[in-house]
Amino acid sequence: MTLSLRLKILARHSIVLTIFSGLFSASAHSADSPLSLAQVGPHAYYAQGISALGSPLNRNFISNAGVVMGPQGVIVIDALGSPTLGSQLITEIRKLTDKPIQYVIVTHYHADHIYGLQSFVDIGATVIAQESAKDYLGSDTAQLRLQASRTELAPWINDQTRLVPATRWITDDIRLTLSGLDVDIIKMGPAHTPDDLAIFFPSEGVLFAGDLVFRGRIPYVGNADSLGWIKSLDKLLVRDAKTIVPGHGPASTTPSEDLKFTRDYLVFVRQAMARAARELEPFDDAYATTDWSQYEKVPLFKAANRMNAYNIYLSIQNE
Repeated sequence: MTLSLRLKILARHSIVLTIFSGLFSASAHSADSPLSLAQVGPHAYYAQGISALGSPLNRNFISNAGVVMGPQGVIVIDALGSPTLGSQLITEIRKLTDKPIQYVIVTHYHADHIYGLQSFVDIGATVIAQESAKDYLGSDTAQLRLQASRTELAPWINDQTRLVPATRWITDDIRLTLSGLDVDIIKMGPAHTPDDLAIFFPSEGVLFAGDLVFRGRIPYVGNADSLGWIKSLDKLLVRDAKTIVPGHGPASTTPSEDLKFTRDYLVFVRQAMARAARELEPFDDAYATTDWSQYEKVPLFKAANRMNAYNIYLSIQNE
C-alpha cells in the first residue's frame, strides 16, 4: 500500500470519528468513569460505558459489556475498548464469582468493543464471533485504526495491544450450550456492520444487541447496510426478551418499543430517500421536501439525521 493511500484511509477514519463524536451528549474529554456491573437478569449483568468519544481520559470506556454466570463458568459479551478495561472487567467478575471465564462472544469488531479481548484470551477464554469479521481483521483498515489508536488513546492502547481473532467463527444462527447455559447466537450482519451478532439467553430473558438498537435518540447510521439492519431488527422482534442490553447506553426493559423505534426510523428514512435516490434527484432537494416533524424533537436529530439520510440516499443508489 502506498503512503498516500494509507493517509487517505486514516483521514477517512478521522472524519468518521469526528462525525460520530457529535452524536454523543457528553464531552470527549469526560472524566474517568468507574467500571461496575449492574444486574439485568437472575445471573446476567452489564457494564455501561460513558457516552463520549474514546480518549485517554476515559480510557476508551465508551461501550457496554455483558456478563452471564452459568453453572460451569462465565460468558462475557464484548470486551471493552482497551486491555486495561478488559482486565478491570475480569476484576469485577471475580467479585461475583470464582468460576472460570470460559467464553467471550463479540457482537461486532469495532475497536471500542474488542481491544480488551487479549486480556480474556490470556486467561484461556474462547472467543466467538461472526465469520465476516475475518475480512476486517485482515484489512489495512484494521491495522491503520490500531496504529492510530496507539497514539490517540495512549497509554491505554500501545505497542502491546493486538487484534485478536475468534477461536470459533459463526456462519449462521445457532444455539449453543456454553458454561451450562443455552445461548442463541443470532447472525445479524450485514447491518450496523458486516459482522453483527445478537446474543440471547432464554433462561435470563436478556438479549445483548450490540450496536443494533438505539434508545430514545436518533440512531447513528454511518456506512451501515440500512436494509439489512431493518431485516435484522425484524428477527429480534420475535424474541421473547425481557431486557435488551445495547452496545451503548442503559439497558432497556421495553424491548419491543426500542427495537421498533430504531426499525421504524430506518424504514422512514429509506422511504423518504428512495424515490430521489433512484431518480437521481439532488439530495438537498429531497431532504428539504421531507416532513421530518415526527423525529425533530428526538434527541440528536440535528446532529445525526441529515448525515443518516445522506448515507442512506447513497446506499440506495448503490443497491
